Amino acid sequence: MVLVRTTPPRPVDVTAVFPELAPSARPVIRLHPRAGSPSVEDSSVGGPLLWPAAEPWPHCEGPHQDGGFRRPLAEVRLDRRVRARLHRDPHGPGLTPEEEAVRARNAAAARERHDAGSPRPAERPVPLLPVAQLYVRDIPLLRPPGGADLLQVLWCPYDHDPDHKPSTALFWRSAAEVGDVLGTPPEPYEAEYPGYVPEPCLLAPEAISEYPNSLDLSPELQQALEDWGRWQAADAGVDDSYAEYPPEFYNGELANAPGWKVGGWPPWGRTDPNPRFCAVCAVRMVPLLTVASFEWDGGTHGWVPYEDRAAASAAGHVAGLDPAQPTGVEVGSTDNLQLYVCPADPEHPHTDLVQ
Repeated sequence: MVLVRTTPPRPVDVTAVFPELAPSARPVIRLHPRAGSPSVEDSSVGGPLLWPAAEPWPHCEGPHQDGGFRRPLAEVRLDRRVRARLHRDPHGPGLTPEEEAVRARNAAAARERHDAGSPRPAERPVPLLPVAQLYVRDIPLLRPPGGADLLQVLWCPYDHDPDHKPSTALFWRSAAEVGDVLGTPPEPYEAEYPGYVPEPCLLAPEAISEYPNSLDLSPELQQALEDWGRWQAADAGVDDSYAEYPPEFYNGELANAPGWKVGGWPPWGRTDPNPRFCAVCAVRMVPLLTVASFEWDGGTHGWVPYEDRAAASAAGHVAGLDPAQPTGVEVGSTDNLQLYVCPADPEHPHTDLVQ
């Protein structure tokens, strides 16, 4: 099955109202991750990686903070499995016999670790978790170095200073040069939070255009956006509820697309614009990948793809699953983790920022 997701046209042609915004348009590819069973040959979120069997799996040496919320990966996955079953059958049992057996095995393994006096998992090198695998054939907006045609993103599922976020690692490689594939990569025993454990998802890449957040605009353009009379004169049909602060409509419906995406503009909000500069050549870095906690929220509901409209509008149920969070990922306080790379050389060290 080929996944397709289609972003509705924006409610207003923003360049018709503000022609001076036209040069600021940037291409972006919305990834639209949705639950699935990806293989190593697929672009995915949280799926298996095309990783060479002869290449050591990356580990994080720490140090690792202790926030007191850590949960074994096996428990996180069991909990999600139970919730998915209850989504299908809200009147089913709290746990099936099979799920009870899995929970018992998990508990026995934890007791065995404790009785053996094993060091805390975070006190040893921690295997990284796959976050995303992106083939250039699916995401042509990527600009890989040399002959690479594949980007692999992993992270350590513990908080790290100074910003209390997972530590990320990027690997560019040529898929054709990968011989034998590592069949069973090592995994961390636990994660700082369940939101640091991505669910396997297939992608439905879609190319659109984005415009800068209002905070990234010149003072003159910011002032123009706040001129309600200009919106009215353009007969843009913007709801009168935005009359006191039109930039709210611009930011939520016209500027940045929500969700996982490649390229585009930074989704400011937690802080004012905070440019990132390459540690090697001092060039201003550009957004590579946005790791999103949600595909949409109440303020960006107009970006919901046509194919998800029914699910997005459906009433909740006992399982509490949210169609806007198919990846299970949650960074910060429902924020985004944006990865930046050097446009001069993507192999220079990347950086990231929570927004």
